[in-house]
Amino acid sequence: MSERFELFLSQLSETNSTLDSFVDFEKIKRNVNCISIKLNQLNYLIGRENLKEAVEELYLENRTVFQVLDILIAVRKNKKVIDESGNIVFLETYFETNEKVVKYIETTGLADIFRNKNITNLVDYVFGIEVGLDTNARKNRGGTNMEKAVSSIFDKAGICYETQVNVAEFSDIKSLGDDVKVFDFAIKTKEKTYLIETNFYNGGGSKLNEVARAYSDVSPKINQYNNYEFVWITDGQGWLSAKNKLQEAFSIIPSLYNLTTLEKFISKIKAEGVLKIKI
Repeated sequence: MSERFELFLSQLSETNSTLDSFVDFEKIKRNVNCISIKLNQLNYLIGRENLKEAVEELYLENRTVFQVLDILIAVRKNKKVIDESGNIVFLETYFETNEKVVKYIETTGLADIFRNKNITNLVDYVFGIEVGLDTNARKNRGGTNMEKAVSSIFDKAGICYETQVNVAEFSDIKSLGDDVKVFDFAIKTKEKTYLIETNFYNGGGSKLNEVARAYSDVSPKINQYNNYEFVWITDGQGWLSAKNKLQEAFSIIPSLYNLTTLEKFISKIKAEGVLKIKI
């Protein structure tokens, strides 16, 4: 077991990033387009020395344009801050009057940016902000990349599978209780149905221990049924920081694979005969 596990660790991939996983430009374009009219109107403030007067003029014309001021400092809605009186308030309360708008612009530092024309077009500027904010979503796309990688391997091998399968579709599985569990993949052979979870971790953290613990609990609950088996496909060198918990899971979950060893699982289910029907 120790040698097998050490081999498993040595096979973990450095990354599963692809060029299309860094930035979701379609989402960014949608976000910017939704507020582009307001941003174009706020361009009125750029280059104005007397920002107080410019804000008053724009506020009289259309006060709603200031509702998008939060994104100019790379903040989403419902952010709380401490005001000058020491009270905790929602950021958007600064957009309620023209006086508060001026306070917001001056205090955040946007005033100097506007006066000095460090920004020439707020639509382009916010596009850049959205690109930066979107990097926070890369971790979630890492999981999606793993699903794409696994599905690509299955496709090349000619394996029929279903994706995002709810455990409720298998009424004979009672061991999971009332928990709503959705598996990344499900594959049916002449012998049994395989319920599959996939993930990839570039970095460490407590989540890895939680995942290993959760799947160590799920596996025997499913495997107690002769016609079902739980399969966990995981990869990424983030596991090197949680290898003790992964080793524990390795001893509990019979079908635990990485992208390198996945071929063994494919050979196994091919030998059993994969059924080309929907589960």
